[in-house]
Amino acid sequence: MPRGKSNAKNTKGASGAGTIRKKTVKRNGKTYTYWEARYTTGFDPGTGKQIQKSVTGKTQKEVAEKLRKVTSEIDSGTYQEQNRMTLGEWLDIWVSDYLGNIKPWTVVLYKSIIRTHIKPSLGAIRLDALTPPMIQHFYNELSKKHGDKPGLAPKSVKNIHGIFHKVLQQAVEVGYIHSNPTDACKIPRVEKPEIEPLDSEEITRFLDAIKGHRFEDLYIVALFTGIRRGEICGLKWDCVDFERGTICIKCQLQKVPGTRSDVELTSTKNGKSRVIAPAQSVMALLKRHRADQRAMRLRAGSAWQDNDFVFCNEVGEPLSAHTVYNNYKRIVASIGIPTSRMHDLRHSYVVAAIMSGDDIKTVQENLGHATAAFTLDRYGHVTDQMRQASAERMEQFFKSVSNQ
Repeated sequence: MPRGKSNAKNTKGASGAGTIRKKTVKRNGKTYTYWEARYTTGFDPGTGKQIQKSVTGKTQKEVAEKLRKVTSEIDSGTYQEQNRMTLGEWLDIWVSDYLGNIKPWTVVLYKSIIRTHIKPSLGAIRLDALTPPMIQHFYNELSKKHGDKPGLAPKSVKNIHGIFHKVLQQAVEVGYIHSNPTDACKIPRVEKPEIEPLDSEEITRFLDAIKGHRFEDLYIVALFTGIRRGEICGLKWDCVDFERGTICIKCQLQKVPGTRSDVELTSTKNGKSRVIAPAQSVMALLKRHRADQRAMRLRAGSAWQDNDFVFCNEVGEPLSAHTVYNNYKRIVASIGIPTSRMHDLRHSYVVAAIMSGDDIKTVQENLGHATAAFTLDRYGHVTDQMRQASAERMEQFFKSVSNQ
């Protein structure tokens, strides 16, 4: 070690100490006078030398105020060096480096929202210059109608806010900004849409309408298990256990533009697998479906692709969830319920299960919801109906035993 260096840190002033001086410089033949304060932010761990920065201003008072502010931040541990990176530059880094564990379709969604909304509006602003009012104005503009173009729905604004919050929270965690300015923003209230399950009469009409349809078995399984569209399109035979009478839901098929097949198997919505035990008639239907598929495989010959999907096209390729949905819409339109969505089959299953006496915990696990509380909140109206029906039955019982 060089002589005299061993006690370098002990002989130097504390971090934050600063000095103010008047400076005069000549540029392009003109003389400029200003005030400058230099302060120490710490010491270089390699050389032991002070790391010095400076603030400048037109007057000694202005510079003194700046110096007091920065030294106070250094003393309190909240000091942060200025970062000239723009939000747009940070968005590019975030998309490139921080989406490794995100599902492919979610990555596509994030990139689209960043490209379409966040970057055009705020991308040129310096990352450390973003403020809550600035972002609030951005959200407000998204909701406004501009000419003939309607504003975004509250749910869309909420989605944009969610992504923006993730982006800036990562900037906080790596030390580029002190706090997340989106925390102080208010977004439009999202009204929870009413669920619209099919009633018994509509279910009967639907089952009659799909007889002989190429997706008949798929729709029946969806209706009587509550499996999501992506999950049923991604279901494979190794997840169907005929001996135990169970189905394991562990993945879903998602459309991912730009990939080789435009579809990809990913984990379920909550990232967890679940095992359900459908009605015996559903398992019997799947057995018949497997036999039909084997016959279809023989007809396809060498063109068959052995992907092991339970529901596939004539040569074993996975079904497009979009095609399955479009066919569903045509069917329900033909029977007089054009507003019905395929997800309403899932709602119909839940209502039937609860009305049949299944407890909320079992329904929650079958659906793959995170908690029973979420399921109860979503389908609370069904239990309300059951409580009313119970009260009416008790009233009849009371009258029968009390001779009233």
